[in-house]
Amino acid sequence: MLGGTLLLGRTLGTRAQTANTIRRIGALGLGALPSPEDIHRIYAPLRELGWIDGQNLMVERRYARGKAELLQAYAEELVRLNVEIIVTNGTPAALAAKSATTRIPIVMASSGDPIRAGLVASLANPGGNITGYSTFSTELNAKRLALLHELLPTVRRVGVLVNPENSTFEIAREEYERVCRSLSIRPIFVNVSAAGEIEGAVSDAARRGAEALDFPVDSLFYSNRVVTMRAALRHALPTIVGDRDILEAGGLLSLSIDEAEAYRTLAYFLDKILRGAKPADLAVQQPSKFVLAINLKTAKTLGLTIPQSLLARADEVIQ
Repeated sequence: MLGGTLLLGRTLGTRAQTANTIRRIGALGLGALPSPEDIHRIYAPLRELGWIDGQNLMVERRYARGKAELLQAYAEELVRLNVEIIVTNGTPAALAAKSATTRIPIVMASSGDPIRAGLVASLANPGGNITGYSTFSTELNAKRLALLHELLPTVRRVGVLVNPENSTFEIAREEYERVCRSLSIRPIFVNVSAAGEIEGAVSDAARRGAEALDFPVDSLFYSNRVVTMRAALRHALPTIVGDRDILEAGGLLSLSIDEAEAYRTLAYFLDKILRGAKPADLAVQQPSKFVLAINLKTAKTLGLTIPQSLLARADEVIQ
């Protein structure tokens, strides 16, 4: 469906409005402001549909830099600016936007479980003013745990660093614990809500007997990935992560969504709504592909041998 929609979007009959008509949207996130390179990559599929930032599109960006208490005020500011769409990155941002408006369409660029979070009525029929892309973090967490078990079958205690400011993991926690029990793994939950707490949290997990670390997807760990992975390696703890950039910073194994697919999906929703579609009529989309990557450099540092069965399935191997 997405492929067909995007192909149609490239035809002359469906090109975006002329450059002298500027449409205004907002972007809201808990993490840091994306770099110019990230912004260029994220909005590349939208440019292919004719919507060009600075020409016929203006994006008001509000990012809380890890301070969850700022999200609501930023969401309300975007409402006062009367943007046509609010794009949210992560469940906390989506919840803040939902609280701020029932009128302006909200497109989730990413969200863990929007049904359990109370953002949409269902994936097929979201209702209200919200739709977008669900990363389905419950399933993704389970898959990462299974990979960890395959890689390190003797590990019984896993440190799980959780940002209490992010409700996404708390929603999935019960299912996470069920998967741990099925694999005979005991999770050791450690709260960390600020960059300055990361090293202490890793040390706490190690002191409590963690044999590996799991970092659920969270902007806090992404924004501080070098510090986070350095702390894990200092304690010789293998890590499974949900982002390829964190893997490159020193993680051992990552299972993540396909970013290119996520960006195409975002472009699909924005294009549809800018042309008059209602969020309630656009089904929430989910990933069709997950990307498995392994860092052999980190494996060597930790003295680990990666099973050939995992290497054969990996989409990317960092040497």
